[in-house]
Amino acid sequence: MPPPGLTNGNSALHPSEETAASPNIYESSSLASIRASLSALHTRDAAITSRLQALISSQADLSRELGRLDLLRAHLGTQVIHTRDISNGMLDSAAGTASHLSSKVKELDLEKKRVEETLGVVEQVAELKACVQGVVGSMGAPQDWEAAAGYIARASKIPNYIIEGNFAARIVPSVEVPDAPGITIENAKESLCGLFLREFEKAAEEGDGSKITRFFKLFPLIGREDTGLEVYGRYVCQGVAARARGSLREGTKGSAGKDGFFYANALTRLFEHIAQIVDGHGGLVERHYGQGKMVKVIERLQVEADVQGGIVLDMWGDERSVDRRLTDVKSYPFSFLVHSFLPAQKNMGISRTNSPAVGGGTNGRVSEDEGVDMKEIDGLLNETAMMLGRWSMYSRFLAGKCRDPDESPEELLVMPDLLTKSALSRKISARLTSPFNAMSTFFFRRSVEKAFQLDESPAGLTLNPSRPLDGTAPFIISAVDDVMYIVNTVLQRSLATSLREVIASVVPNISRVLGSDFIGMIQRKMRDESYPKAVIQGGFPPEDKIIAFIVLINSLELATEYLSRIVTTRLSPAELPNGSKGPNPLDEMFPFGHDSTFVKNTLENLNSSFASKTSELVADGLQVMFERVVKPRLRPVLSETFRDVDYSLTEEDLADIARNNDTDDDQEMINDLVARRFEHSWEALMKPIQRIMTPKSFAALLDSTAKYLSKVLEKRIWGFSGKINALGAQRMERDFSGIISAVARGGRYGIRDAFARVTQVSMLVNMEEDEWEAINEAEEEGDEEMAWVLNEEERRRARMLVRG
Repeated sequence: MPPPGLTNGNSALHPSEETAASPNIYESSSLASIRASLSALHTRDAAITSRLQALISSQADLSRELGRLDLLRAHLGTQVIHTRDISNGMLDSAAGTASHLSSKVKELDLEKKRVEETLGVVEQVAELKACVQGVVGSMGAPQDWEAAAGYIARASKIPNYIIEGNFAARIVPSVEVPDAPGITIENAKESLCGLFLREFEKAAEEGDGSKITRFFKLFPLIGREDTGLEVYGRYVCQGVAARARGSLREGTKGSAGKDGFFYANALTRLFEHIAQIVDGHGGLVERHYGQGKMVKVIERLQVEADVQGGIVLDMWGDERSVDRRLTDVKSYPFSFLVHSFLPAQKNMGISRTNSPAVGGGTNGRVSEDEGVDMKEIDGLLNETAMMLGRWSMYSRFLAGKCRDPDESPEELLVMPDLLTKSALSRKISARLTSPFNAMSTFFFRRSVEKAFQLDESPAGLTLNPSRPLDGTAPFIISAVDDVMYIVNTVLQRSLATSLREVIASVVPNISRVLGSDFIGMIQRKMRDESYPKAVIQGGFPPEDKIIAFIVLINSLELATEYLSRIVTTRLSPAELPNGSKGPNPLDEMFPFGHDSTFVKNTLENLNSSFASKTSELVADGLQVMFERVVKPRLRPVLSETFRDVDYSLTEEDLADIARNNDTDDDQEMINDLVARRFEHSWEALMKPIQRIMTPKSFAALLDSTAKYLSKVLEKRIWGFSGKINALGAQRMERDFSGIISAVARGGRYGIRDAFARVTQVSMLVNMEEDEWEAINEAEEEGDEEMAWVLNEEERRRARMLVRG
């Protein structure tokens, strides 16, 4: 090892330490410092020389130790070689023994496997022979068909290669049964299949249900599942056809086919019969034929349903003259609606004798000028809706039965192909769905037309506040109630079909008719018949025009509310007895795919579209009411309110005026003169309108009026610049506060927000100087609490009103 003080031949001292230990000769400035540096250098030289000598002396020891290590490595290599030779000699024999044992074990396993396979073949051949003999014996004198079918079922579990193998061909045949086992079993299957068919058909003819079930269960045992399902399907279809024909024959004997819902009930009985068969026999089929096998029977039943359902629909179409009625409906001209929108159209003054709702009148007469009996159309639509609803229920039932049993119940229900591709589905679409859509649209539009033909406005309305109003609010035209009743009826009938195709056609058509005809007729009345226009220049509109215009605005608002209520009722889940919400009714009525979401969106679009159009027209109507009725009358109200008002008068001037008017003892009356004048005129202007108009519309009209009044009052305040003293400013603030209170009276406190600028200007005019300075300081420090609606310039201007 290296001598102390050295590491790998390097100095153990850090260069910085050496530099600090000895003075630098180059920095010496005197003889003494030079000598000291020279002495330090001699000392360092002696130390380094000593360390080098020690290192040289230790080199011999290091060489000796390295030699010893080389000698030990040579001895160790020799020992490793000897050990490896010994190990190989000992383990070779053990490895050979292990390999020999392993091969013997594999041979034994193979022999055991072959023996087991041989025993299995022997057992299966013995089973096959027993089955063959059992089949032949059961088909002989005993004629035990269940036992014979059972033997064949047991034989079917034996692999085919064993049945057809040479071993079985030598062992199984006997004197009684000389044929090969495969041939014997196949012949037995054919023979039994024919026998079962004959017995099944015989039992079907005799109506023996127990024998039908007995032989139906034997077909899968002999491997003839398809034959059994085919003959069973044919049997149940015969029953379906017989009952359907019987129903039609009974109905055609009397007048039942011409009245009521005979054909709808016939179609219902057809679907119910099929559903009973599927539900009642499904367990038997699934148990004996396997999971999902009932679908084949359902397919066969659907073919029969196509035939019998098609017959019902054809007879219904001929009996009800659907094609002729559809032609009449499509060619109907809607003369009243068309002429109503012509510029030169005059009011024909048709009196209201009965409601356009079918069944609302007592005579049930054919609507004039169209040749289409609305009562018959309504009955036809009800019958069609009933048939479509039954078809939807039937489709939902079969879709559930055809659903994969492994499928999660949370998965969406899908219409099976056996329904979508069926002839009955196509016929229902052509003979029921399309006519229903067309006639529903006609029925609704014709009802709207009839409602306006028989429309009546509420009587006994007046703008004279001293006279009572006849009737109760809301005051609307009669067409609103009639049309919304029809909307509810048509929607209810369309939703009852549970068909997406119906909703996709009828609901947008309702929206179109409401937007173009219903809203259009009211808009035309507002524009041409009831527009509040002054008869003479500078005058006011006639009272009857104003009342009629308000009634039309009310009608639009109430129609929007009624439709929203109708749609919300359809979309909201029913409330359960425990207070919780039940399932959404649309999810139950429209279970396929995303149909319920589509229907929900369609109904919401109907509501939002109608509300958008009516709200726009209501806003325009309220603007007309403000511009034509309120605003012209508001100008003289303000003129009367501020008549002879002078805010530059002093207290002495006010006292003189009071003495001259003999009101010395009632100073409060003088102070409230402006507010009382305004309140009296304001009530005379707005109260009559408020009595007739709906609260929501009146609130909107009041908002518009308040905004306009706020601007007028603010302009009047700025006009007082230089014409007002401190006392006048206080009077002005009190007067304007009284005006605002009169406008906001009646719980409409939010109206005060429209007068925020007027209020702040009045406040600033009367604000004390120290308070004003405190507000400014708070603004500068960022602690302002006042929400200003005036900018800084306007605030300074307001402070200068009195001074100016």
